Amino acid sequence: MGLPELLANYGPLYLTALLTTWRLTIVSFALVMVFSVLLTVMRVSPFKPLRVAGDVYVQIFRNIPGAVLLLIIVYALPHLKLLLDYEPSVVLATVLLGAAFGSENFMSGINTIGPGQIEAARALGLSFGKILRTIVIPQALRSTVLPMTNLFIAVMLTTALGSQVPMTPQELTGVVTYINTRESAGIVTFFVSAAGYITTALVAGFVGNAIDKRARVIR
Repeated sequence: MGLPELLANYGPLYLTALLTTWRLTIVSFALVMVFSVLLTVMRVSPFKPLRVAGDVYVQIFRNIPGAVLLLIIVYALPHLKLLLDYEPSVVLATVLLGAAFGSENFMSGINTIGPGQIEAARALGLSFGKILRTIVIPQALRSTVLPMTNLFIAVMLTTALGSQVPMTPQELTGVVTYINTRESAGIVTFFVSAAGYITTALVAGFVGNAIDKRARVIR
């Protein structure tokens, strides 16, 4: 099957898959950002058990394969009376993995903050929470625009985990499997899905670079 015939027969299906990938990516990345901030706060907390828990989480979830984590969520959690639909399972696996890397990005951003700023804030009597809200988190966010842009792209690619479960509607990788089980379309099906990923990544990179340039002015 050639490209024109493929698009004629499955164009609407590819469009739905692309929109599904975008939806999964946006929802997952928003949750990753929130969870990453909370995880990073734990890791810089003066309360040692929180720091240890945060560091252990990062070490575990940045080293576990996504497919394994998804299988645990889909097939093991029901034995604990925790049953999730396929799409929330994909989002959960993506968030758990992405947050570990997001926290590492934030830790790198925090390391760029001069110790003098923290010492001055303590001298003024600011609490730990207020130092985080007014000094640490805003500067860490501005310093990690490009790494977080890369994380956004990584989150998008991780949503391909949806191809491992019978999710409806399917995302870009899952639709390739669907088509190739019904047609002799060959590798061209992968090229169409890859074009969706690449185009989205290029747009994300362009937006990330624009935001980073503005953040540098603020810094």
